[in-house]
Amino acid sequence: MRQPLAPRRRGLTVDGVYRGALAAAAGVIFLVVALIVLEIARGAMPSIRTIGWGFLAQREWDPVADHYGALPYIYGTLVSSLIALVLAVPLGLGSAVFLAELAKGRVAAIVSFVIELLAAIPSIVYGIWGFFVLAPWLRNALEPWLVAHFGYLPLFRGTPFGIGMLNAGIVLAIMIIPTIVSISREVLLAIPRSLREASLALGATRAEAIVVTLDAAKPGILGSIVLALGRALGETMAVTMVIGNTNRISASLLDPSATMASVIANEFTEATGSLYLSALIQIALVLFGVTILVNALARALVWLTTGGRRDVAGAT
Repeated sequence: MRQPLAPRRRGLTVDGVYRGALAAAAGVIFLVVALIVLEIARGAMPSIRTIGWGFLAQREWDPVADHYGALPYIYGTLVSSLIALVLAVPLGLGSAVFLAELAKGRVAAIVSFVIELLAAIPSIVYGIWGFFVLAPWLRNALEPWLVAHFGYLPLFRGTPFGIGMLNAGIVLAIMIIPTIVSISREVLLAIPRSLREASLALGATRAEAIVVTLDAAKPGILGSIVLALGRALGETMAVTMVIGNTNRISASLLDPSATMASVIANEFTEATGSLYLSALIQIALVLFGVTILVNALARALVWLTTGGRRDVAGAT
């Protein structure tokens, strides 16, 4: 006859303490985010009361007359980040597939080292490179070629400056490529090898087997793109040095522009009036909101694209 199980001892246990410590650590993250939002909202309140929601739709930014509008900076932030994604996603994903599926031995080690080196470079160095190296090349070579061959398109009309939206997008693309490559590569390596072998056994070519692997890794790959987009939206110093910093909305990628982060970096130390300072803090609040909205939409896209599945590649 079996002995009855001894009743569980109530009180603190090692597992309970461990679970509580982890829950507290997670709670601290929420607390920090809430404190940041509250402090930014408190600083932006004078501008919110004075300007209201029109702040998001107005184009004028005149500290002398105390007229402030964030629309040019919202536009610059979204467009520069979009350019960065358009350039970085094919290069990053292609590099990740090469490293995970094709590269062997020393070649993989060298390429991985170079990509990790890109991630370690400070953003101010990217800004200096974009200003002194990339800008002259754009001004003297690429932008005149774009104007000559595609000048009939609104995207490539205007005078080649070298400093502008295109320069900022290229610099941001280079900065976010390591994020896409490193996460996508780890996700691809986490896919069971049996999936590749099964595809090949059914008669698939190497390229078709890679496509099957990419489909299985889709949640994690999209997650890497979301993280890269977050980096692009909030980048400050590198973009400030190469985007031109004008509060003008232009369809041309050759024209100077500005982002929400760059206008804060440029004018925060000069903000002497209370409404001026509050308007800059309100831009920070808008940037925070745009980041949350974009990440929420990106996660919804991940869910819709993958049917809600979260497999071994689902790092998102």
